[in-house]
Amino acid sequence: MNEFIAYLIKNLVDKPDSVEVKAYDADNDTILEVRVSPEDIAKVVGRQGKTIKSLRTIVTSVGARFGRRVRLELMN
Repeated sequence: MNEFIAYLIKNLVDKPDSVEVKAYDADNDTILEVRVSPEDIAKVVGRQGKTIKSLRTIVTSVGARFGRRVRLELMN
């Protein structure tokens, strides 16, 4: 899943080399931390947060296929 999310975000930003995705597992949860360059944060968030909301929806649905609860967090 890390590679899939990294692929999606790298296609959104201007500096794809600075994209980092780290996964942390808990009991039934997975937290994906995404780091991008400060100039690209606005592109990942999108207008009124629509882009990040869509990414979170995709991550949630993919996680549901594997029986896991997945959260996507954007870090600076």
